Amino acid sequence: MQATQTPRSFRLALIILCTGFFMTTLDMTIVTVAIPNMLTTMHSTLDQILWVVNAYMLVYGALLITGGRLGDIFGSRTIFACGLGIFVVASTLCGLSQNSLELIAARVLQGVGSALITSTSLALLTSLYPPERRGAALGTYAGVAGLASVVGPLAGGIIVSLLSWRWIFFINVPIGIIALVATFLLIPELRTGKTHQIDFIGIILATAGLFSIIFALDEGQTYHWGTITGILSIPSLLIAGVVILLAFIVWERVPQEPLLPLALFKNHTFSSMAAVNLSLAFGQLGFIFLVNLFFESSLGMSALIAGLATAPLMLAIMIASPLAGRLSDKIGGKYILIAGLVFFAAGISLTAWLSTLHPPIYAFLLPLVLAGVGIGCAASTLMGEAMRGITPPLMGAASGLISTTRQVGGAIGGAVVGGFLQYRLASTHTTIVSGITTAVLPSFLIIAAVLLAGALLCLTLKRTVTNANKAPLQKTVSTTSSAS
Repeated sequence: MQATQTPRSFRLALIILCTGFFMTTLDMTIVTVAIPNMLTTMHSTLDQILWVVNAYMLVYGALLITGGRLGDIFGSRTIFACGLGIFVVASTLCGLSQNSLELIAARVLQGVGSALITSTSLALLTSLYPPERRGAALGTYAGVAGLASVVGPLAGGIIVSLLSWRWIFFINVPIGIIALVATFLLIPELRTGKTHQIDFIGIILATAGLFSIIFALDEGQTYHWGTITGILSIPSLLIAGVVILLAFIVWERVPQEPLLPLALFKNHTFSSMAAVNLSLAFGQLGFIFLVNLFFESSLGMSALIAGLATAPLMLAIMIASPLAGRLSDKIGGKYILIAGLVFFAAGISLTAWLSTLHPPIYAFLLPLVLAGVGIGCAASTLMGEAMRGITPPLMGAASGLISTTRQVGGAIGGAVVGGFLQYRLASTHTTIVSGITTAVLPSFLIIAAVLLAGALLCLTLKRTVTNANKAPLQKTVSTTSSAS
């Protein structure tokens, strides 16, 4: 069956895909502000409630590659819809949970749904949009992350204050149901031409390896990078994760339909963008963590005021992302990506310099906006460059891998920045406030250096420009009424 995609249907598809991505990103941050309320109402320990956050992140990061590849085999729309359905059911169970164990189990299920949504939404967007329109669409998609980062803590605080923590999950239900119905009505299923073969061994190896590494990076500071229990330790988990992933790569040469086709890495642009995505995610998580820590600990702001103070950063991301995406359609993404990484590094460096002067809060407006513009330019064009030249049968695998590098890069950023701060605080033997004040400067500079390394890697890319003046008004894609 043939379906004709018009500019209006492009926009509707973009709204649906961004809605799914928005919900998954929102649920990474909105829960954090509800922790005190959960502790009180569920009579749980802090460690138990923190696992409400960590369980979601761990499962989400471990299943992104699997979700993307399932989309290649069974159809990205089908897997995206499955993800939405799982997410809605899990959100309902989260809201109905009566104790921390039930809530953690529901969050694990929610992480599964989120991984399926995220890994297939980028593949669907790339497949549905023609190259001459793709940059603007990817820019809007990238800006959604900035919007969710702003809305998450603020919306969570309002919902918990007016209702209860349960409604931060219940609010997903009607939105998710509407998005699920709209998915079947408005998004066509692309024919992949793939047989239904699943690389079960690959799934087990990739999930185990990623889970071990992400858990070790996320929980390393909690256990002081030492023993967890018995012979199990953070270093042993890191080593085991790396070994398992190496075994996964070796195994992927065996199946006819591997979970992660190694042919992806023969594409220099894709491989480079995966590495650059690691550096960008490293910078984003590390910078936002440091800025909030500095505002609260050194400048004495409340968590709410600190969140509002970083709003210019997020707003700049939201505005710059779609604009940079449209510009990349006209002049290519290479130099916009490089400029974005340099702007981000410059904003961080300026923030680092100001942190030594103790200026009024409004002095941070310029560096925060500069950093936000840099993130927006880099994030929107990076995805476009990464997916350029990827053939339709590999779209899901490529989408899942790019999403995984973002998750792993963020975990590495948090681990490195947090570990360095702990080291500086221990070595200076000062109060926490003064110690953080002196430790943030080198921490900021580490992040800036990583971003500049990513910018240097981008110099090896070929500049590709899509002739937007010859853009067709319509695009025809092969569709089916169900998964192919």
